Amino acid sequence: MISAGSIGMPLHFGKVPKFLTDRMANMGEAIVESIVDNYGKSEVLTRMSDPNWFQALGATMGMHWNSSGVTTTVLSALRGKLNPRAKDLGLYILGGKGKASYSLPNQINRVSHQHDLDDKALVKSSRMARRIDGNAIQDGFDLYQQYFLLSDEGEWTAIQQGMNTGNRRARRYHWHSPEVRSFTNAPHKGIAGMEHQQVLNLVDPNAEALQQHMVDLTREKPKELAEAIRESDMPNRHDVRKEDINMARLASVLDLAYNRDIEKFEDLVDMHGVGPRTLKALAMASEVIHGDATRFEDPARFAFAVGGKDGRPHPIDTESFDEAVEMLQDSVRHAKVGEKDKSKALKRLHSVAVDGESKGTPLDFLTDLIDSEWNHAEKNGGKTFMGDVIGGVTRAIMDTQNALLYGKKDKDDEQK
Repeated sequence: MISAGSIGMPLHFGKVPKFLTDRMANMGEAIVESIVDNYGKSEVLTRMSDPNWFQALGATMGMHWNSSGVTTTVLSALRGKLNPRAKDLGLYILGGKGKASYSLPNQINRVSHQHDLDDKALVKSSRMARRIDGNAIQDGFDLYQQYFLLSDEGEWTAIQQGMNTGNRRARRYHWHSPEVRSFTNAPHKGIAGMEHQQVLNLVDPNAEALQQHMVDLTREKPKELAEAIRESDMPNRHDVRKEDINMARLASVLDLAYNRDIEKFEDLVDMHGVGPRTLKALAMASEVIHGDATRFEDPARFAFAVGGKDGRPHPIDTESFDEAVEMLQDSVRHAKVGEKDKSKALKRLHSVAVDGESKGTPLDFLTDLIDSEWNHAEKNGGKTFMGDVIGGVTRAIMDTQNALLYGKKDKDDEQK
């Protein structure tokens, strides 16, 4: 199983720009289909239950690296692609925000009847998850969305998110059915967004005295703390810094893409001649597909795959984005008819990048990399949520935006 963790996320508002929505959906579909092809649909649910992996997926798809909006945007994009193909892939994404979350029981019933699943047990699971996250863990976050990812064999992952408008933070909760033995016995796979704060947790064994004086929403007595395995806290600021990423891993991918190390490997011949930015995106997508649990503790690194819609760390390069998606889709198409060479090459791409991490890391290259990508974006039609990048203007606006929105908090953090 992929281990879970906790990730602090700033509460972001706004919509995904039109140029990005279809590209996100296509990238996400290709990644999920590749996972199914290589490891099975259960692995998709396992990975989805890891908050760090999920955030890395969103960044690879072009969403802002630390945004709370990753949850809705990624799952909505995938739902539009996966649900119509459920007969082929065996996966459904149910629920959503607001009214969509309240119709979840009916959605579960419909899918359960199609596949002869225990609809009552599944509906109870979704209801219990919502009640515990919404009531039993009193952390100041109000749930406003609930997604239920269900396979045609009855395995599920629940992803729920709450917001705290007072501190402008969000918290995402992950559940995974194979790990849920009891809804009151450390049930969570992971909690994303847990900051270092006092939380009234009614599934804590030390809360027994308090439990005696409160309504037992689940009609079961909580026993153990629903805890995340790791804790990390994403900053409010928009910019990506060295402390946010594993520099050795990023350096290895860049070395592979820009220094043409890839041409040394005969089994990667299909990728010889591929542009460096496309190769970079493919290497990071391959890591999302094939990487093990230890490789997703720095989701910010995956924002360098295609860039981010908020221009962090750099604008989105639509040309390399489209080329990477096309190559991922092509590998899946060939694999379906028994031609695995392209799929194996993508997997090999990840292993080559991992091997390159032992070469060592340049002391300071992040600023130069970001400047280079911005320069490229200004000359070659890079995009952000504001539209086409305008030389000398777009970046200045975004630098000012970060300082105005989060400058004071960053200064406070530096003084601590």
